[in-house]
Amino acid sequence: MKSLHDHDLPGRLQKSLKKALKMEWITVFYLISVVILMYLVMGSSQAMKTAWLEDLLSLVPSIAFIIANKVNKKKPNHKFPYGYHRVFSITFLTGAVALLAMGIFLVYDSSMALIKAEHPTIGNKMFFGYQVWMGWIMILALLYSAIPAMILGFKKLPIAKKLHNKLLYTDASGQKADYMTAFAAIVGILGVGAGFWWADAAAALVISFSILHDGYQHVTASIQDLMDRYPRTTDNKKEDHRIAEVKDIVKSWDWVKDAKVRFREHGQVYLGEIAVVPHTEATLDNLDQGYEILRNYHWKIHDFSIAPVKELPKWE
Repeated sequence: MKSLHDHDLPGRLQKSLKKALKMEWITVFYLISVVILMYLVMGSSQAMKTAWLEDLLSLVPSIAFIIANKVNKKKPNHKFPYGYHRVFSITFLTGAVALLAMGIFLVYDSSMALIKAEHPTIGNKMFFGYQVWMGWIMILALLYSAIPAMILGFKKLPIAKKLHNKLLYTDASGQKADYMTAFAAIVGILGVGAGFWWADAAAALVISFSILHDGYQHVTASIQDLMDRYPRTTDNKKEDHRIAEVKDIVKSWDWVKDAKVRFREHGQVYLGEIAVVPHTEATLDNLDQGYEILRNYHWKIHDFSIAPVKELPKWE
């Protein structure tokens, strides 16, 4: 049996990590400017209020990623012998719960606005001697909240998959929600301008259900990850094929008669156990060589034990 010999990401991924951190800092400062601008122009529009809260909430994953990355750099110690990898899983759950709670609140708030038939008023203001409908100002603010967010989201997605970082993936997905929210709010404001009072609350309700859906999906995924489920791809759509490939690699060794593997996610990396039934007695050289082969197979296969056994355990 061998244990882990480092806790950092491979050198080739450090550049991607630095790029992700830089983008998260840019996102934080950009979102702060969006939140201030949206607050100043939201007026009594329900859709604007919903979009503003959604932008405010979007700060959580970015700030959580910056903090979690700092904690994750700490080396394993007596108190945390497996290291601090799971800080990403915990922050993933924290952000997801905040998103779900906000979704529930917004669905309630938007529904009540419709039920009570609250008529939003979007007035006019004087700018440089000209009377301007505030709806146009709101739309400009929403475009500012949408277009840079769209660019940031598309840039973060491939990095999140490369780093296998679900918190970063959630943040990138949140950026997608930001621009969809903004476009829905624009439709609502234009509807009010056209005389359809209900368009504003209806747009807010559509946005709210989208936030609620994302929150539920992320909470479910983060809880299951913390319960050590079978590792899944960054987007949580399917099981990671690398675990099955590890089993195939182990079974291909000439000194191995049969084998079973099991791994769990610890933030960005996988930890697990491998049980092997050897043809003859397993030597330390066999175990050392096998460990290095699997360590070099993929960086996600981070720490594991190889245990020779007489009979395979009943792992699924």
